Amino acid sequence: MEQFERPLAQQKLYTGRIFDIEHYSVELENGHKAQRDVVVHHGGACVVAINEEGDLLLERQFRFPVGQVIWELPAGKLEAGEDPMTAAARELEEETGYKADRLLPLATLLPTPAYSTEAIHIFRAEGLRQTRQHLDEDEHLSVVWLPFERAVNMVLSGEITDAKTQVGILQTVAKWRDRPKKDRG
Repeated sequence: MEQFERPLAQQKLYTGRIFDIEHYSVELENGHKAQRDVVVHHGGACVVAINEEGDLLLERQFRFPVGQVIWELPAGKLEAGEDPMTAAARELEEETGYKADRLLPLATLLPTPAYSTEAIHIFRAEGLRQTRQHLDEDEHLSVVWLPFERAVNMVLSGEITDAKTQVGILQTVAKWRDRPKKDRG
């Protein structure tokens, strides 16, 4: 049987600065009806930046919804219709004060597809050059360089709990492992 949910009715419940909330009545493939609440989000971009010494660029930032400081890769939300690579480059420089010569697509993460349209596009930065950090007025974070292997161990031990950071680090491990030995550096 084909799987689908066909929208029958839609109502916007909330319009916010970061996301909107919509309510849907849908018809399921078996003909039954169901209700769906959807967080509509433009998505985000995230950057895995590793310097020539093999250190990973991370941030420490207090996140109000979870009430704690967490480890994260540089990232930010997309503006409506914005190219994810453009957003990744912007966020890397704004938050960390680094530019990359190249950004290569690494993965796309759907953090909560059961109720949100958010997709986070993860890029690998190459050719880092230091510029100047320029944070938003309401943004406060610390930039930290950690040995990449330590960051991997922090993911595996549960010390890094942010999903986009976990996926970015582990995708980097997988891509590096699959490269010929002469190209690993």
